[in-house]
Amino acid sequence: MDETKFWELIDTSREAAEGDPEEQADELTERLLGLDPDAVVDFARHFEARYNRAYTWDLWAAASVMLDGASDDAFDYFRCWLIGQGREVFEGALHDPDQLASLVGEFDEEADGDAEELGYAADEAYEQLTGAELPDLGLPPAPREPLGDYLDFDDDAALAERFPQLWERFRP
Repeated sequence: MDETKFWELIDTSREAAEGDPEEQADELTERLLGLDPDAVVDFARHFEARYNRAYTWDLWAAASVMLDGASDDAFDYFRCWLIGQGREVFEGALHDPDQLASLVGEFDEEADGDAEELGYAADEAYEQLTGAELPDLGLPPAPREPLGDYLDFDDDAALAERFPQLWERFRP
């Protein structure tokens, strides 16, 4: 599976779910069930590689601004949600997390920003197709610490300075 097909599956599942993260996970699983097991493994590789790329201090701080705080688990689920928003939002956020202020449409911190189940869609589809667990993806190990420079999530002044657009939109 190439990158274009990966993002197409993400986009069509999000559109069918009308942006609801839980429904998107169900929609994505259904689409993956229409593929052969090797393609599901390829999809999982694409997803996991992007999930690991998004493990940065800047994105964690941006998630903290958007969600009014982000624990380890909340940031894990936020990264799944970020991938689920599609290539433009994902790549834009990686390039400059402050762009999320303009890249993301309506946002409800109670419902959005958390797509834990999206991270399990490939596992679920593979298990349904084969009766076995998803094999090792052969990717380098995830970073032990977020990439980039640490930013204190409790320092409102630093967050407002680093993310002026996000701060204005999510913490007026």
